[in-house]
Amino acid sequence: MAGGYKYFEAIEKHAGLLGILTAIMVSIGGLAEITPMFMEAHKVQPADGVKPYDPLRLAGRDIYVREGCYLCHSQMIRALRFETQRYGHYSVASESVYDRPFQWGSKRTGPDLARIGGKYSDDWQRLHLQDPRKVAPDSNMPGYPWLEKTPLDASDIQARMRVLRMLGDPYSDADIASAPEALKDKNELDALVAYLQGLGVKNEPASMTAASPASDGGTP
Repeated sequence: MAGGYKYFEAIEKHAGLLGILTAIMVSIGGLAEITPMFMEAHKVQPADGVKPYDPLRLAGRDIYVREGCYLCHSQMIRALRFETQRYGHYSVASESVYDRPFQWGSKRTGPDLARIGGKYSDDWQRLHLQDPRKVAPDSNMPGYPWLEKTPLDASDIQARMRVLRMLGDPYSDADIASAPEALKDKNELDALVAYLQGLGVKNEPASMTAASPASDGGTP
């Protein structure tokens, strides 16, 4: 026992050695926690109806991230009744299997957008993005009028599709080759509207209606 204490005493008296051994133990503990979650995440498969973004929506998603829309809008509906009554079916991991990074989040200066697709017309979305106060007088959302004047870069989207294919998205050569035609004469506003109009519609699991009901959040 006394001999064992000498080793502990030696470690405690050498800050550098103590720091190295502490880092090793923390790393081992971290790997023990992170590795199972990492492996589990790779098991998530897209549900029926969930497909990779087409070129226009992919461009729109990039614009959504670039402009920081995720800072005020989440895309994560919790499994609580007051959330599902307002926004729709709660979010599931298989919806976001092609999102890198996913846009779930928890910050809601504005409403959740997970099921916004089809709720308003394209014209409404365009007007709202250019000047939010014209359709929502009390909105504090900034306008994005320059998007309509900015053309899309088809070569950039093709490069993104190739990278996403390397990461596992099932884009074919034909899908990538057709991107320039799909984006022809389109601007950034067109792309962002297309992305929003597909949320919860074109990328929603077909089996959602048969999923389990939401919780009431503990309400008696």
